[in-house]
This record gives sequence, structure tokens and C-alpha cells, in this order.
Amino acid sequence: MFLMATGAIGPGFITQTTTFTAQLGAAFAFAIVVSILVDIAVQMNVWRVVGVSGLRAHELANTVLPGLGWLLTVLILIGGLVFNIGNIAGTGLGTDAMFGLDPLWGGVISAGIAIAIFLSKAAGAALDRIVVVLGLLMITLTTFVAFTTNPPVGEAMRNVVLPEQINWLAITTLIGGTVGGYITYAGAHRLIDSGTTGPENAGTIARSSVIGIIITGVMRFVLFFAILGVTAGGYQLATANPAASAFEYAAGEVGLRVFGVILWAAAITSVIGASYTSVSFLTTSKTTPRTRNLLTVGFIVLCTVLYLTLRQAPVQLLVFAGAFNGLILPLGFTVILAAIFVRKDLFGGQYRHPAWLTAAGIAAWLLTIYLGYQSLGGLAKLWA
Repeated sequence: MFLMATGAIGPGFITQTTTFTAQLGAAFAFAIVVSILVDIAVQMNVWRVVGVSGLRAHELANTVLPGLGWLLTVLILIGGLVFNIGNIAGTGLGTDAMFGLDPLWGGVISAGIAIAIFLSKAAGAALDRIVVVLGLLMITLTTFVAFTTNPPVGEAMRNVVLPEQINWLAITTLIGGTVGGYITYAGAHRLIDSGTTGPENAGTIARSSVIGIIITGVMRFVLFFAILGVTAGGYQLATANPAASAFEYAAGEVGLRVFGVILWAAAITSVIGASYTSVSFLTTSKTTPRTRNLLTVGFIVLCTVLYLTLRQAPVQLLVFAGAFNGLILPLGFTVILAAIFVRKDLFGGQYRHPAWLTAAGIAAWLLTIYLGYQSLGGLAKLWA
């Protein structure tokens, strides 16, 4: 659950939350709550179906329609590759804010740390512990800054029930950034690798899926409060790096260093999550852990070389990858719903998917189709 949560909390997560907070103010609280509810509906369905069946998403897709899993894999790899360049760039910006280290060197060193994790003899245990520690560190430091900014919490809570404005773009962006693309599969595939599968573990899988979204939501809210406290006081965030300017305004030089730690932790856990999940779509249950870890190392090396070659995360490529995420979400979720209705044999005859969860999943699926349509529009503009 921490792998999924920290995979979602990356540089883009921080930028999106800061931007929408500056635009919407306290009304952004409504968008956060709605997105969390939709995220839970999506993730509970995905994790339960994947976890109970014991099949990775691409394996499941191929049982529904031969070849569909490979299409899903290609989309995941494209999005994961490009976003990982952005994640490595984020680690470089984080080390720059912490120590004044050249971002290129910071990115290389951080990629080396991620590689060391997957090369360690106890890679699985190391992966689980590190994402938990860094996830808790991000939340703790952001909460500290939020307290220093003294945000109007009462006004934000009122907007949860009676929003002053509703921004559907913000809601759809948050959903895509939390359960879009590879992110929602990160924790589900990790559960399979850890052996937590089958009907007997359905309850554990469901709880883990919800807690993963709640962890992401907690981080979203504390970051929202930290930024809201700054903007509510009339401070104009810097255009180049709005989040960094907010933290520096809130706590001076210490705030800037704290922001560097948060950004680096968010970026490196996203490097780990994106790499692990992207490679998991190239493997099956027969793949040995050593082979899987070596493939993951190769993926990180490739992303690092591309980062050093490009010397930045190209904005257009990141937008392109974001649009691809919007396509992956409805395709992947269609597979999940199809498995529920037409491949009940995959669950061993001992499991019945809750009707209320199926209904919530169908409602969320319709929303993912809308998101996919929006993504096609974004891709058309990029192509033009």
C-alpha cells in the first residue's frame, strides 16, 4: 500500500496540488474528497480482482482477450519510461534544494540508490521498508510546515460540504494522478509477489487498497493545507517553482531545505514505484525475483541515460505520458470489469465479487471513459 501511495506522490503530485490550491483556494478541498472516493472505487476493484485471481493485470487481460495484455503492457511502459525521466529529474531538483548539488549529479546519485535497493540480497524487504520510511517522512515534514502556515482549516472543511466552486478538471487530474497509468497496479502486483493472493486474502487485499488511497489523501490534504496557509495570507507563489516558494515563505531557509527533502523523497519513491511496476508488466509468476530485479535495474539505467542525454524532463513528453495515462485507466479498468462478469472461473469458484463494489466500479468506469476521451483530445493537440 505504501508502494502505491508513494508511487502516486511524485513531483507531479506536488506541482498539481500546489497549482490547484493557488487557483481554487479552500474550494480545492471538495475536489480532493471527491477524487479520493472515486480512487477508492477504482482501486478496490482492481486490487481485489488482481489479488484474488493471482494474475498480474496483463496476464488477466490476455485471459479476457488474447493480445490485450500486451497492448496494456506497451501503454504502461511508454508512460512509465517517460514519467521516470521526470521522477529522476525530480530527485535532482530535490538534492539541489537540500544541498545545492548540481541536479544532474543529484539525479545520477539518486538513481544509484534506487539501483542498490533492487540489487540487494533482500530487495523485497528493502523495497517495503524504504517506501514506508520515506512515505512517513514526507507526511511528517509536510504536516510540520502546514502547522507553521496556520491555514484556514474551518473554511476548507466547509467547502468539502458546500463548495464555493467545483472544478472538474482538478478532480479528473487528481484521479488520473492517483490511480491512472501504472500507479494503481503497483501495490496489486506487489501483493502477488509477496504471496498475498486468493479468496482467503480478499479482506486483507481490500483493506490494503483503501489504506493506500487514504495515505495518498492524507499527504494531499497536508500539502494542500501547507500551501493554503501561504496563499490565504496573500502571498503570490513564484511561477518557476511555486511549491518551493511556498515552503520558503512559510519557514525561510529551513522551509526550503525541508521542501528539498520532501521533493527528493517523493521523487525517489516514484522512481522505485514506476520502475518496479513497469517491469512487472514484462514478467509473469514464473519469472524469478533475480531476473525481475535485474530487469528493473536495467529500466532505471535506461531512464537515467535518457535523463542525462535530454538534461531535463521534456514538458511535452510529460504531457504526452499524462495523456497516455488517461488511456490506460479505462482500458485497464475494462479488463477488471470483464473479468468480474465473464471470467469468474479465474477466482476458483470460492469468491463472489460484492455487488455494491461492482456498481461503484461501473460508475467509476464511466468516469474513466470520460477521462480517456479528454486524453485523446490532449494527444490530438500534441500531434497537431
